[in-house]
Amino acid sequence: MSDREAILRRVRAAIADVPAAEASAFDRDAAGPEARYARSGALDPAARLALFVERCSAYRATVTLCADDPGSISKEIGAACARHGARRLVVPKGLDRRRLPNGIEIVTDDPPLDRRRLADLDGVITGCELGIAVTGTVVLAGGPGQGRRAATLLPDLHICVVRGEQVVETVPEAITRLADPLAAGRPITFVSGPSATSDIELDRVEGVHGPRDLDVVIVMGSSSTA
Repeated sequence: MSDREAILRRVRAAIADVPAAEASAFDRDAAGPEARYARSGALDPAARLALFVERCSAYRATVTLCADDPGSISKEIGAACARHGARRLVVPKGLDRRRLPNGIEIVTDDPPLDRRRLADLDGVITGCELGIAVTGTVVLAGGPGQGRRAATLLPDLHICVVRGEQVVETVPEAITRLADPLAAGRPITFVSGPSATSDIELDRVEGVHGPRDLDVVIVMGSSSTA
C-alpha cells in the first residue's frame, strides 16, 4: 500500500460516521450563510487587474505593466534584471525568446540543469498558467514557458510574465481553470510574493523556501486595459 492510499484509507475511516444528512460546507444550496463563499468574480477586467496589482504589491512583489509587444516586455524584463543586478538567468523550454533582453546571459533549462547550477544563477524568467486577483497569487502549472518547480524555487530572483487575460478574480475560478493541468498530473505551484517566513520573534526572513525577490510583469491586452 502506498503512502497516499494509507492516508486516504484513514480519512475515509475518520468520516465514516458522519450523518448523510449533515450539510456540506461545499454545498452552496444546503450550507448556512457562514459556509458560503464566492465562486465567481463580479469585477470588470480593469478593476480585476487593479486588484491583482494591489494584492501582489502587498506581498512585496514588484509589479510593472507593459504593452503587448515583445519590445515592451523585453524592456521591462531588462529593467527588472537591472534592479536586482541579475546578469545570468535560467529560462524554461517554451518561453518566447523575443521577450528576453539583450545583455543578459540566458541559460536554457533543457536538458534540466542540476540544483547546484540553478542555485548559482541570478534568477529565472517564466510565464504562468494564471493569476488570482483576490490573493495576489501567480500560479505555475508546469506548462510551456513555466518551467520545472526546481528552476523557479532555487534562483534568488523570479521574473514572471503574466498576461492580463490570465488573471481571474477568485480562487474557485482558478481551480476550475486548473482542471486540465491537474488531470494531466502537472505540478501546481501557487506563488504569493517572494518566499518569506518568520521565527517565534516575528523576524521576517526572505528567500528561505524560494526566490528572495519576485517581479511580476503584467502584459496589457485589449481585454485587460486599465
